[in-house]
Amino acid sequence: MEGGHNAKPSRKEPLPDVVCFHCQQCAEKYLKSYLIFQSVVPARTHDPEDLLVQCAGYDAALFAYLPLAKSLDPYRVRFRYPGVSATVANAQDAVKTMRRVLRRKLGL
Repeated sequence: MEGGHNAKPSRKEPLPDVVCFHCQQCAEKYLKSYLIFQSVVPARTHDPEDLLVQCAGYDAALFAYLPLAKSLDPYRVRFRYPGVSATVANAQDAVKTMRRVLRRKLGL
């Protein structure tokens, strides 16, 4: 079944720009959900570093993850416009960072 709904994506044609963007978006949403879980209305920001600082107000151990959150921030815009593209290595790093910071530490 080619091109159908059940077709598996091909790793021969990766989309690293999209992966990087969605990893940043995932981090942003995870951090906002953590704040909501703390009964806090998240700030109107898309910056994972700012959001992580807010979350660290409830768990100081999160400050250790600031460099990782900061590394995701450029992916919200950098590869959204023509002329600059992410590499497969960028995409792999973005996925690794998103999983490490958010899923394991925040338990979401």
